Amino acid sequence: MAAGKSGNCKMLEPFKPPPSKRSRKERNRGKLPGSTPASEVMDQEIWKEFPEDLFEAVIARLPIATFFRFRSVCRKWNSLLESQSFSHHCAEIPQANPWFYTITHENMNVGAMYDPSTKKWHHPTISFLPAKMIALPVASVGGLVCFLDIGHRNFYVCNPLTQSFKELPARSVKVWSRVAVGMTLNGNSTNEGYKILWVGCDGEYEVYDSVKNSWSRPGSMPSNIKLPLSLNFRSQAISIDSTLYFMQSDPEGIVSYNMVSGLWKQFIIPAPIHLSDHTLAECEGRIMLVGLLTKNAATCVCIWELQKMTLLWKEVDRMPNIWCLEFYGKHVRMSCLGNKGLFMLSLRSRQMNRLVTYNVMSREWMKVPGCVLPRGRKRQWIACGTAFHPCLTATA
Repeated sequence: MAAGKSGNCKMLEPFKPPPSKRSRKERNRGKLPGSTPASEVMDQEIWKEFPEDLFEAVIARLPIATFFRFRSVCRKWNSLLESQSFSHHCAEIPQANPWFYTITHENMNVGAMYDPSTKKWHHPTISFLPAKMIALPVASVGGLVCFLDIGHRNFYVCNPLTQSFKELPARSVKVWSRVAVGMTLNGNSTNEGYKILWVGCDGEYEVYDSVKNSWSRPGSMPSNIKLPLSLNFRSQAISIDSTLYFMQSDPEGIVSYNMVSGLWKQFIIPAPIHLSDHTLAECEGRIMLVGLLTKNAATCVCIWELQKMTLLWKEVDRMPNIWCLEFYGKHVRMSCLGNKGLFMLSLRSRQMNRLVTYNVMSREWMKVPGCVLPRGRKRQWIACGTAFHPCLTATA
């Protein structure tokens, strides 16, 4: 018996403990169809010859959240944001759905970003703003977001993803009343610069040029534009090519400014009846309108498109009736937090707080999960926001 036991022990390698029992997951790992042994996954002899330009092209197509995890792998990957070739690859990728940068009522100096592709909220640390400064997102272009402090004095521009930040120089016109703001690109990306326009109800306006890093007064408001402008500050400006469009309430319509020609225009466009909380929006060059349509005790969210030939609004869609039943008999208010092809709408009353998105191209309505701070439980109330197209290489 002793010899039999001794003979069995010779089968084990010296100084090695007997093999431990593996879990079912480990036993089945190699049996999965298409599985590859770990030693063959990253063969150094193969991957060290991987072309650098192809590597950057692949990384540029990763989802934004995945890319930021990749940056922590090594210094080389972290430095991709400063690479001109990587910027070129990013510029070749068609723009996906915009993200939304929002401010909550409970934390006015802390931002919350929503990614509709993953349906997740992100809570970036915005360290560039002065302490206790409340700055609201008022416009965006090319991956950059423009902020204006709550006192309407100072402008800031930032890439919320990379924290690239700039405080704009002081304005030459001391206007502390409320202003409407719009942004456009000089070319196809922020590498060629961008412009910011602010305009007040009295007709005062200025244009900031990032290339010159200065404000200028291109001229005065033409006499054919009725003053005061009675701007609708609930509606953010929209930009189509190099032209900005602002909504006004008296007379009802739109005021536009071309950043290249410096030409102002005014369009008298009557609003649909029973309309409230309406705002301008755009999709692929089309001017849209989104608002609440209320009649008797029934309220519904409707979408209109501007007919260029007649300068009249034509209804193109409305929220599903089963969703609108929730609004029946309630005093509902609506804010549009993003108006670039994919709209985010905040609908609230004393008994309700809803966030929904609407995709103009697919005509799809989606409910947005509640915004909850990390390690928090309370659902945050969104105060304001703007849509921006996430861009890793946009610099302020």
